[in-house]
Amino acid sequence: MEILVLKQLGSRIREKRKAGGWTQEDLAARAEIDRSYLGGVERGQRNITFTVLCEICTALGCDVADLTKGMPGDLF
Repeated sequence: MEILVLKQLGSRIREKRKAGGWTQEDLAARAEIDRSYLGGVERGQRNITFTVLCEICTALGCDVADLTKGMPGDLF
């Protein structure tokens, strides 16, 4: 289940980033995280901390709830 949740979260982050017209480099710079780390997050390969999730959400201009609504319930 953990891998599915991480992939879904990463996908939601990617969708939000692309909707804003940003590259991974743009978002990583705004969230003050490494671009390769962000790439791993978007691919569901990184189990990010809540703090990093908050940094990403702040950079995207959204709430944590916007990215996590229905998780993990809608995976089943």
